[in-house]
Amino acid sequence: MYEKVNPAHPDKVADRIAGALVDLAYAKEADPRIAVEVLVGHGICHIIAETSIALPRDEVGTVVSRIAGSIAVDYQEVPQDTHLSENQKGRIRCGDNGIFKGAPVTEEQKALSAIARDLYGKFGCDGKYILNQAQLIICQSNVPTDVIEDLYPAAQINPLGYWTGGTDVDTGATNRKLGSDMADSVTGGGLHGKDLSKADVSVNIYAWLKAQETGNPVELCCAIGDDTVDGIPYHEIVEKARDYIRNIGGFEKFAEWGLV
Repeated sequence: MYEKVNPAHPDKVADRIAGALVDLAYAKEADPRIAVEVLVGHGICHIIAETSIALPRDEVGTVVSRIAGSIAVDYQEVPQDTHLSENQKGRIRCGDNGIFKGAPVTEEQKALSAIARDLYGKFGCDGKYILNQAQLIICQSNVPTDVIEDLYPAAQINPLGYWTGGTDVDTGATNRKLGSDMADSVTGGGLHGKDLSKADVSVNIYAWLKAQETGNPVELCCAIGDDTVDGIPYHEIVEKARDYIRNIGGFEKFAEWGLV
């Protein structure tokens, strides 16, 4: 049993904005320290960024309008805590406490992810989907039910009928759809809106990749300031995560679908 949402879901819009701002920070500095929280909906986008590098407000506004449309932006930027900054100075050490479980992706999860991508590719608007063995539930906004029935005749489609979705109907917040993004993998934190020093990003990616490679669940924990995780230097884990993010096209692209 698995639920997947697409990149136009309000929570994913928030994740994408947060990811795009992290991309913006990395475009200005090789290893920025940044954590971004986004709440978006009903004509306004609230953003709080704790960051080591200033992000120009006009560039933040451009990111929001590109992803969420023409809405008001309430942007609050504060510097990273001085103690945390000093503890990280000169090297990359684990940026947070955390527990992480990477799990192999199942065939059912792969199948639903493919369906979600297919429908988003065709219609490009808010949607969420569930697959439970032979039961497929499709909730797809802004599309007549009969159109979807032609594509997936065995599915249960839009149980309450036609709907519009998006941030004018619902609010979105960062890291509220981790079940969609991680399937059976588990984290004590959130994937999106953070730089690579944060274990919530790098160790989650590392554990997930290792689970896919070995075919077995991977369970890890770490403490803030750790130099090693899973018996290897933390900076190597960060580089593995950096390669993964680079290969998929950046933090905003990562936020679109997560790990699955």
